[in-house]
Amino acid sequence: MEIVYVYVKKRSEFGRQCNFSDRPAETNVDIQPDPSQATNFIERDPIDAAIQCASDMSEHEVNTERFEMENEGVNHLEGGWPKDVNPLEMEQTIRFRKKVEKDENYVNTIIQLGSLMEHCIKQNNAINIYEEYFDEEETADVADEPPSAKTINVFRDPNVIKRTATHLSWHPDGSKKLAVAYSSLEFQRSSKDMSYESYIWDLENPNRPDLVLRPSSPLVSLEYNPKDSHILVGGCYNGQIAYWDTRKGGQPVELSTVEFSHRDPVYGMIWLQSKTGTDCFSASTDGQVLWWDIRKLTEPTETLVMDISRKGVLENALGAIALEFEPTMPTKFMVGTEQGVVITCNRKAKTPAEKIVGTYSGHHGPIYALARNPFFPKNFLTVGDWTARIWSEDSKESSIMWTKYHMAYLTDGCWSTIRPAVFFTTKMDGTLDVWDFLFKQNNPSLSVKVCDEPLFSLRLQDNGRFIGCGSKLGTVTLLEVSSGLCTLQRNEKNLATAMFERETKREKILEARHREMRLKERTKAEGKEEDVKVETEEEKPEEQLARVQKEFFEIIEAEIRRKERAAKLSRAQEKEVTDENEDEDLYKEE
Repeated sequence: MEIVYVYVKKRSEFGRQCNFSDRPAETNVDIQPDPSQATNFIERDPIDAAIQCASDMSEHEVNTERFEMENEGVNHLEGGWPKDVNPLEMEQTIRFRKKVEKDENYVNTIIQLGSLMEHCIKQNNAINIYEEYFDEEETADVADEPPSAKTINVFRDPNVIKRTATHLSWHPDGSKKLAVAYSSLEFQRSSKDMSYESYIWDLENPNRPDLVLRPSSPLVSLEYNPKDSHILVGGCYNGQIAYWDTRKGGQPVELSTVEFSHRDPVYGMIWLQSKTGTDCFSASTDGQVLWWDIRKLTEPTETLVMDISRKGVLENALGAIALEFEPTMPTKFMVGTEQGVVITCNRKAKTPAEKIVGTYSGHHGPIYALARNPFFPKNFLTVGDWTARIWSEDSKESSIMWTKYHMAYLTDGCWSTIRPAVFFTTKMDGTLDVWDFLFKQNNPSLSVKVCDEPLFSLRLQDNGRFIGCGSKLGTVTLLEVSSGLCTLQRNEKNLATAMFERETKREKILEARHREMRLKERTKAEGKEEDVKVETEEEKPEEQLARVQKEFFEIIEAEIRRKERAAKLSRAQEKEVTDENEDEDLYKEE
């Protein structure tokens, strides 16, 4: 049955506002009850009724706007000069100064200020208001606290096509910023749409980069200048060197020419200690280490070929990946190579042959990290293949300490800047390991699963508390370690010194023993060489085969007899034990 009610309205009243009024009710349709439908009624049995005893609560979420900070520069102009004096003109300023210095009021004012200044200087010399009286309190014993690390922030590559965070560099003043180099290291797998940009991140604003660096080719390495925090130098994937001044924006100030640059990606960039603060050097897998002055990047100031035969042949050179330069040793630097060899070099030597001093070999693959201990520069850390190794300059044949062989490949490592016995390593399974060899040598003191993808880069802040870890997908994770890992322990320097010296002595003794054994084996081999030749000439192949078979079966029979004797002995011992037990039971029954 279809119920229809038709409303009739004039065409002129369409769209007009409705005027409602009171009127009596009308019955349009009246449906009478049908008693036959009562048989179709079904009662609900059982009936479940839910009763909530607790009071009703409501949850409200408010999405507040994030406060975003922006840094803006201000141009400061020198003031205080009269309108008729141009402060940029040297002659006018000198003339005005001479005129003021002759004024009697100026002379009297300076004399009055001189006595006040003298009083303040004497006061400062008498009392040092910045003196710290309780230095020892900083080295409090915090060994009771278990080592731990927590994630503080995460900086993600803002591009759609993710790239590896290949290198990290902390801002030298206060470490409030982190420069990250991004590039795809997989040969010929980079997409055409892949971005070349690298970024400087502000730790307080992880949503967007503080500055975008736009090189001509993706950056593989990037380093802040320790003397001038506005200057950065970067090594590109195509082998060029570029430097930036953050005050001038994201475009490179100058770029090295392709003809005089590296032929492979620049994996290492380090600033040198110099008066100007503009000298740096770079390393690449093309087998060269180049020195640069950023004021003139047209060509390198010096070139060194990593040929350990000291002939300077580029075809025989080892590919350089890691660089290490210690400012306290201005003439020395070290290079970690693709072939697992560390090359020590002398920067001040005159000839290329004299520049390569020595080598240390111990890794089965490329050396991805090379760092001197900040407290004991003679000891240095190398990270490559599945281990991290600690070396001493006094022991060249082998490392003095090393970690166990891990299941995952190691990718980077560095020393703690506060504790001489602590170092950090990253692995391909996304794990950060913290090693404290005074506490534990076989296993890391702390292992943190940072992410699921491989970690590729690692950098520790100067205060030793914050660690940046860069991954294959361009995610940089900032971690804070517990105070025990970044506070100098009591007597730690002396204990670390003793351990380094003990391990170095042990390796020297083992080296001497190995040399002695090799010498004995060589003399034996030389003495028996003629006898062996005679025996091999006289003995036919059939006779030799029969002799070897006889010796083999004799060894097998001797082993079987030894096992039978051992089985008889064990049975006899069991019988003695059972006899003793039976005697004890009889004694108890009596």
